[in-house]
Amino acid sequence: MRLFIAIQLNDRIRTSLDEVQRRLIRQGVHGNFTPPDNLHLTLAFIGEYPDPDDVMQALEAVSFQPFSLGLEGFGSFGDLWWAGLSDSGELEALVRRIRHALSGSGIPFDRKRFSPHITLIRRASYSGRGKFPEIAIPPESMTVDHVSLMRSDRGKHGMIYTELGTVPQA
Repeated sequence: MRLFIAIQLNDRIRTSLDEVQRRLIRQGVHGNFTPPDNLHLTLAFIGEYPDPDDVMQALEAVSFQPFSLGLEGFGSFGDLWWAGLSDSGELEALVRRIRHALSGSGIPFDRKRFSPHITLIRRASYSGRGKFPEIAIPPESMTVDHVSLMRSDRGKHGMIYTELGTVPQA
């Protein structure tokens, strides 16, 4: 199974980011837009791993208090365009605890430096003036009170994400 640990976004943030994507399309941006139901914040990418129960057991050792997560800014990693998040010490600490728990349980994960973002478009292209069109990310926020273990499957029309379990705050 292809697994990752994520924060699922609330409906208000999903709706706001969907509107951002619609504005980008109207401005002539092309690419593979992330469907609103698939918008999330990845905390740790595990990849192919056979036993989600092992991952859930590792996550149960991770405690955190609810915290606020807010949208802020826009950027890209090449042709992957994303919405940014405001600085959050609580988010950084949560990611460290999750990665420590995975490592301590012998569960492999992508150890790239954590760069919090929500992927809006893959293989983005824009033929207008400048590197990016006019993009305004709304200042929406939400309270994070749980993390989710997610499964990723390739479907006919893109990726299908399924929540396998959640771990609530302490």
